[in-house]
Amino acid sequence: MPGLALPRPGQTLNRSTLRTTRPLSPMTPKFTSRLLAAAGLFAGVFFTTAQVAAADKPVVGFSQIGAESAWRTANTDSIKGEAAKRGITLKFADAQQKQENQIKALRSFIAQNVDVIAFSPVVETGWEPVLREIKKAGIPVILTDRAVKVSDPSLFVTFVGSDFVEEGRRAGKWLVEKTKGQAVIAELVGTPGSAPAIDRKKGFEEAIAGQAGMKIIKSQSGDFTRAKGKEVMETFLKSPEGKSINVLYAHNDDMALGAIQAIEEAGLKPGTDIVIVSIDGVKGAFEAMVAGKLNCTVECNPLIGAQLFDLVADVVAGKTLPKRIAVEEGLYDQSQAAAALPSRQY
Repeated sequence: MPGLALPRPGQTLNRSTLRTTRPLSPMTPKFTSRLLAAAGLFAGVFFTTAQVAAADKPVVGFSQIGAESAWRTANTDSIKGEAAKRGITLKFADAQQKQENQIKALRSFIAQNVDVIAFSPVVETGWEPVLREIKKAGIPVILTDRAVKVSDPSLFVTFVGSDFVEEGRRAGKWLVEKTKGQAVIAELVGTPGSAPAIDRKKGFEEAIAGQAGMKIIKSQSGDFTRAKGKEVMETFLKSPEGKSINVLYAHNDDMALGAIQAIEEAGLKPGTDIVIVSIDGVKGAFEAMVAGKLNCTVECNPLIGAQLFDLVADVVAGKTLPKRIAVEEGLYDQSQAAAALPSRQY
């Protein structure tokens, strides 16, 4: 067979086993494995059922932002767990919240000749060069959780994740109703330049825009971490305007939980003296609501593993997918927290 390098006896079958002198026509993994098995028989090489079955599974490279929050940990566990459940080889890389680490990981996936690349981008911009390299290598890309800004939408196949603008709107609408349009607000913003930080701020500001009695007087990044959320909230409370703050809007629960510590250490009652609304819906937020220390959390579902690998299967099979796929999410306040807490998976 011209251009085909046959595997050695006992060699594990995978994508890198098959090399050609020209691009292959699109084919499903099942077809590829049958071709490899047939090639092995033709050469007098016999493979075990397990080896052929292994060749039937795609190899997926996934670059995760990091482990900055309980939400992110649950997101990672969902993806790793689903890959293991399906017998899919997952090349996983933790970027430790640095874009340069993610770009390095993506280039590593190209070198490893994976079948599909998925990643959750730490920021929106700066991806076009590496995405063009991936496209040139013929590897499809799925974005998860966060989107990117690129001039060429063909650089990725689809995006699966939350509507961050809508999450911000939900938080703002709930707060308008809760405070009857009267609030002096401190805002803990997420990582600068990240999609959730940009969009959750936008949605929240849209929701309170018509309320003359609602004003954001402090806004600073807490980088989506509990420690930074506590640190920034301490600064807010010590500022000349600190005593007037009666609402905290946090772009994620971890920053809100850190801020709760700062509020208590300042001798105030979180959830009473300062109304707190945040986003993610992690178990710690529900525990804080049950304790009366947090008033509302807008859900951002991290458990997308099954949905992601369904999309991987569709991409490998050559199916056409919508450019954006949303996940289902809700909103919870203190009145719902106790009943919902036992069923929270993250």
